[in-house]
Amino acid sequence: MAIAAGGGGGGRFLARLIDSSEPSSSSSAKSSASGPSVASRLSFHFPTHRHQSSCSLSMNGCEGDPTAPIGTAETRTFPAVATPGLAVDRLSSAVAGLKASPLGLRSGIIRLQVPIHEKIEAIDWLHSQRQLLPRCFFSGRNSAGGSCSDCLLEPSSAASGNGNGHGHLRRRTGHRLVSVAGVGSAVFFRRVSPFSYEDWLSIKRFLSTSCPLIRAYGAIRFDARSNVSTEWEAFGSFYFIVPQVEFDELEESSMLAATIAWDNALSWTWEKAISSLEATINQVSSLVMKLRKQVPKAFILSNNHVPSKNCWGLAVKRALQMINGDDSALIKVVLARSSRFLTATDIDPIAWLACLQIEGENAYQFCLQPPNAPAFIGNTPEQLFHRTRLSISSEALAGTRARGESGASDLQIELDLLSSPKDHLEFTIVRESIRRKLEAVCSGVVVEPRKAIRKLSRVQHLHAVLAGTLRSEGDEFDILSSLHPSPAVCGFPTEEARLLIAETEVFDRGMYAGPVGWFGGGESEFAVGIRSALVGKGLGALIYAGTGIVEGSNPSSEWDELEIKISQMRAPAKCMSLVTHVTSSAQIASFSFTFPVGLPDSAKKVPFDVRSSLDLRTTTHFLVHSPSWSRK
Repeated sequence: MAIAAGGGGGGRFLARLIDSSEPSSSSSAKSSASGPSVASRLSFHFPTHRHQSSCSLSMNGCEGDPTAPIGTAETRTFPAVATPGLAVDRLSSAVAGLKASPLGLRSGIIRLQVPIHEKIEAIDWLHSQRQLLPRCFFSGRNSAGGSCSDCLLEPSSAASGNGNGHGHLRRRTGHRLVSVAGVGSAVFFRRVSPFSYEDWLSIKRFLSTSCPLIRAYGAIRFDARSNVSTEWEAFGSFYFIVPQVEFDELEESSMLAATIAWDNALSWTWEKAISSLEATINQVSSLVMKLRKQVPKAFILSNNHVPSKNCWGLAVKRALQMINGDDSALIKVVLARSSRFLTATDIDPIAWLACLQIEGENAYQFCLQPPNAPAFIGNTPEQLFHRTRLSISSEALAGTRARGESGASDLQIELDLLSSPKDHLEFTIVRESIRRKLEAVCSGVVVEPRKAIRKLSRVQHLHAVLAGTLRSEGDEFDILSSLHPSPAVCGFPTEEARLLIAETEVFDRGMYAGPVGWFGGGESEFAVGIRSALVGKGLGALIYAGTGIVEGSNPSSEWDELEIKISQMRAPAKCMSLVTHVTSSAQIASFSFTFPVGLPDSAKKVPFDVRSSLDLRTTTHFLVHSPSWSRK
């Protein structure tokens, strides 16, 4: 795994963030012609692996006329079947029927869907698809905290049976859409320039209230004005897809769907779209294996934090100087850290995500992976907004404490969080900022509760829910661009905090802390992409976490908070007990293990050859982790 070489230069805070305690690496300076210089950024190269299967490329919807209506938007539902295999057969026949009877329209989008009696988890289906790319996954929170969709939208009798309906749907309570997994792209949306109103219109052009399950899933960069590092290049400034083949997990059943989209103006004709969809369906596996929600034990060869703990302390102190200074309007800034874990074997992002589903109940789980790119996965508790027609809700989340080991200690920690002046200040900044932004485009904004505790499996936060009514559905773009970035992930005032982040951080946040979710015809939902990681072959994982710096912050305490926040991302691996530094071949030769008492002889095998796993010309240290071995 090579660090990208780059030019010199660097910002005025570079010395504060890179010190001799960090591994040496080349860096690439980032700067803006219209603003102050920024810190040099680390960039990681991802090797392209031929065994990853990519679906054929489709059209980029951002290149069309966003104001031109498409010819048709339809949902066609077929009779329910017993298994995913039968659903694939039904879809293949339906696509063949479309191929034989072209519609004669210059543009359109059609969703073909087949209900499946059996309930199958969407994460299991996605893991069975042999890494078909692009792929996406989104799972809403449980009903207590919001959902991917309140209930399944079921076709009326006119739209069922032979599949010739036009997607007129009615609500069927008790059949909530739990999770969605998709491969391929019927249409994708990507630019390197910042997400704009025209880009939003380009996405909405392919969506319709009459086809509520045609959705565009994706994410937007935290800061589109910053340059993109190599590891994030495939994502652009934003990346959304309407999946070609989609698996919907419902509360009591499942559904397999295929979507075809075409637009002659984009040189993506009906014939090309049909051929592309046929090719993707032919690669879809009908056999869905139950995924064990346990990541195989991984040997971590190295890990390092950017910034290091020493540099973190300097950065926090610098931020506090600005916050406490008379010549700065800054009240809060959120500084983040990137932690890279390089493993002896590649990490399976879908298996890791499956573990996070257990680790993080009442949270959003997501995965987004363009072709020839790493996977962006996460388990975030924070909602950016949820819109259903004109109704919109958001939430404020700030202040972090670990959960207690007992009920009594957990309650004491909760009371400490509720009474902390520092956390109250941080939380109030977030809540009031969101309230003001909602009031700009909403009527009757309600904040209830104004301050409560949100408990997750490993952490607890201060929490408030805000709701209002949009004056127009067209205000959705204004809400998205206004709410992001919130003080919870950037700071306050926003622009002052953003500039300090750009000057201070030496890694590219990419989609970390940006909006991640989906647009639909009459409904949209976005979470904040925190508690997240970028996972790629040959890279290991880049795990991201941030913490709010306000008056009264302590560098050491904030570092501890970072450790708490990434604990849920590290927990599923269960492989953090042995740390060994080796700097010479002689040390490698004497490296040995002590096995637990009672372990059978057949199990007493070191799982990989340490010597063959290292290039001693370039490796200065490595770490080996295992819950069952220790060094003699």
